[in-house]
Amino acid sequence: MGELVDGERESGRVALGRTLKFPREKAGRTLAQLAAETSYDKSYLYRLETGERLSKRAVMEDLDTHYGSGDLLVRLWRDARKDVIKDKYKAFMELEATARVMWKFQLAVPGLLQTEDYARTVLSGLSGAQTTAGNSEDVEEQVTARMGRQELLYREPAPSVRVILDEGALRRSVPNAKMWANQLSRLADAAGLPSVVLQVLPYAAGVHDLMDSHLTLMWQRVGDPVAYVEGNGFGELIDDPDKVLSFRLSYDLVRDAALTPTESTAFIKRLLEECRS
Repeated sequence: MGELVDGERESGRVALGRTLKFPREKAGRTLAQLAAETSYDKSYLYRLETGERLSKRAVMEDLDTHYGSGDLLVRLWRDARKDVIKDKYKAFMELEATARVMWKFQLAVPGLLQTEDYARTVLSGLSGAQTTAGNSEDVEEQVTARMGRQELLYREPAPSVRVILDEGALRRSVPNAKMWANQLSRLADAAGLPSVVLQVLPYAAGVHDLMDSHLTLMWQRVGDPVAYVEGNGFGELIDDPDKVLSFRLSYDLVRDAALTPTESTAFIKRLLEECRS
């Protein structure tokens, strides 16, 4: 591997691949032998070691166990997954990963609460989204990164997360009924997490200030809150106190108009029953 020039940063995937390769070569094992020992395809392992491909977290857990490396590979994988995230989202993702309190208003099912199959459908453009359609490897890497973000819901301590879903997010199903039922079930399960509050904003609430874009408000352990506004093809991180306060007040109005958490869970479960019938 060549030296870095002019301070160029080594990608997370390359660093992970180099770390993957080291214990195998140190033990004098070939890729074919590793493939036989782990049941992973030889060409797949080669692409992981060369940094050409990002795996799922479970693969890194398996290899950590195989090499006896604790959680080293999983930790490097967390850094590597940032490589597949578009630059404009990286600052948001870094703040999301460390936020202690997070409030969201969403016009669609948010990535934090998506199932893997639903995320794959959305990211491949099968639902009409403008994404990486046509490149299955890019889609799989985006899915991996999105699923990895969901770890924050289960860490200790988990952030306090409130999600208000526009009713339209629950009415826009995907063609596969089973996949959509699984997604609705995932939302109902998420509503039961101790750190998550899920509400539905019904159509009956009428027009409101947030109906044109997604909004996320985040508070860190210290410092002022920030807002992230995302729409069709754009995303903006906002730290101006007056603007953040304005979004906070708009969010409060939407929350007041939404169904209660109990009513929202019941609403989702009714849709789930209809989907399964």
